[in-house]
This record gives sequence, C-alpha cells and structure tokens, in this order.
Amino acid sequence: MKISWLDIRSLGEAREAILQEALHHRVEAVVADEVEQLKDLPPTITKVLFPQGKPLPEDFGDATVVIVDPDKHGVTPAELALKHPEVEVGRFVEIVDAPTLEDACESARTEKWSVLLFRDPTKIPLEIVIAAAARATGSLITVAQDVEEAEIIFGVLEHGSDGVMMAPAKVGDTAALKRAAEADVPNLNLTELRIVETTHIGMGERACVDTCTHFREDEGILVGSHSKGMILCVSETHPLPYMPTRPFRVNAGAIHSYTLGKDERTNYLSELKAGSKVTAVDVKGNTRLVTVGRVKIESRPLISIDAEAPNGQRVNLILQDDWHVRVLGPNGVVLNSTELKPGDIVLGYLPSEDRHVGYPIDEFCLEK
Repeated sequence: MKISWLDIRSLGEAREAILQEALHHRVEAVVADEVEQLKDLPPTITKVLFPQGKPLPEDFGDATVVIVDPDKHGVTPAELALKHPEVEVGRFVEIVDAPTLEDACESARTEKWSVLLFRDPTKIPLEIVIAAAARATGSLITVAQDVEEAEIIFGVLEHGSDGVMMAPAKVGDTAALKRAAEADVPNLNLTELRIVETTHIGMGERACVDTCTHFREDEGILVGSHSKGMILCVSETHPLPYMPTRPFRVNAGAIHSYTLGKDERTNYLSELKAGSKVTAVDVKGNTRLVTVGRVKIESRPLISIDAEAPNGQRVNLILQDDWHVRVLGPNGVVLNSTELKPGDIVLGYLPSEDRHVGYPIDEFCLEK
C-alpha cells in the first residue's frame, strides 16, 4: 500500500469539498502550512505541517508530523526533534543538481520522513534516491504535479516512492490519487485442479498476449472460459525446440476467454490492446500488474480442457491445439496442453463472485 498525502496549502474555494473527499477516501495525511488548517481534522488522519517558505511557528498545534527545510528554516530535523519530541520530524529537499541529489540520498537514509521535489522531469534522480534508501527505515514522499505523474512515481524501479504528495486541481483528483496508490493487485489463493478430459474442437481464433514485461519461469496469466474458474497459463519463458523463447508472451487461449486485469476486473482476451493491464500470477499466487504491448489474434486449431476443483466445480480452458502451448502445475511444473490427460493436476483460480461488465458482483449468473 502506497501513502497518499493531500497538499491543501494552495487550495482556494474548493478546499472544503476536497477535504471531505480526502476524508471519505481515507488518504493517509493532509499537508498544511498553517496550524489552524489542521485544527478540525479527525484523529484518524496524519496532520502534516509544512510551512514551506514561511517561518516555523512556536506551537505546532495538532500537527503530528512537521517537515522542515534546513536551508530556509535554519534548523535540522534532529535539532527540531530534540526540541519537540511530541511530533515526528521530516526533511524537505528540492533536487536541482548533484549536491542536492546527495542531500536527498542522505535524508532518505537517515530521516523518518523525506519530502522530495524533483525540478526536472526525468525520474533518474528518484531512482538513485530509492536505491540509496533500499535498507533504510524511513519513508520517501515525492511531490507529484498530477495523478498521471503519481502513477509513474509509484512504479519507479518497481518499488516506487513510498508515497506521493499532491495538490489536487479539482474534486475527483483525490479519489484518483487514492486509486493510483492502491493499484497493486491482491495476491490470490490458487487451487489444484484435476484434469477430467481434453477435446480437439477444430478451428477458431486464439490470442497471444505480448506484454511489456519479462515473466518469470513460474509465472503467467489466469485464463478461463468462465469468470468463476481459470487455469494458469505459463509464458513462453521455457525453451522450445523449434523457436526462441519469448518471455514477454503468453499464448493465452481462445478470444472469448476471460483473464484478470486491473481492479480485480475480468477482461476478454479479444478486448485487450496496447496499454491494457493484465494480472501476472506465479505458482504461489503472488501477483503484479503488467502492461500489454500487443495482442496477436490468429486462426488456429483449438483444444478444450476441462478440469475439476476439489469442491466439484468444473473449469474450462480453450487453448491453441499445439504441443508448445503450456500451463502450470504445482511447484511450477510445466505441462504441455496436448499431453494433458485425466488425473493430471494444474493450477487454477476460482473467483467467488459473478461478473457484470467484468466487475465482481454478488448476483445469480449461470455460465455453461
């Protein structure tokens, strides 16, 4: 979970409405430059006082975190913490050159909170700070100009900044920021499914999903004919005798099939396109969102695979009818689809909810 700090210091007439939105969506902190602006906030929210360009007040009021700029305020975080043990203290660093980048790295290694403002659009300096703070216990909060930049900041070096501080331009931006902060998909409880039968069903269209990511050997995407049962299809990470490996690709299944995308929503393979998000899953159920770079839909012979869960639920997957198309079994065993036989075990996932336009919903829905 990433941290969202809402900067209200420069908000005008919309401040109250934006504050209410922030409380509704449970942002982690509100940032103000005056003690009075923090006065009526509930105790469930972190109250950050950051008087950038203003002198520090003698009394911090209800503030629980105070951010200082040593160059402007004339005091270090350590000195302020000794004087005011009742609050947590952090440091602000504006990164404009190599010396200030080193200041940011030092802050990331030593301070409880580091608020960072990068003046140049490149994210290379942020990558350097994240690397410098790899074993530190403090938190990095990076200033974002908008939600789009926040999404990028959350993903830098795969780890991303611990949090983002953003001043919303309008009502709705806070909700979007919170969604960006929660973009990580939850891990899944995979189920062992027993193969019941396979059937050669003739020609149809199948989709290869080419992503912008190298899959690991024990990782793929979940695909199924029905929204309440899917099988883990492995990427083309493992060597084949007649072609090079393509670790970015999953030969996923017939175009009608479901796969898991962003926000636990299902998508048809046929509607994926460049820029779409799909959920990569490994054999332990660990997940991550990956970006689709291309989807190749071609006419190929198809094979229908039926499997059964321990609770008796049936799961169907239709794949290209070819030996090189494979699925994953327990412990990452790679199984060629055309060699599957009754009794073989594959890994799958059984979502508990039905779907309406891809979103999970508790309603009656019969899929056959």
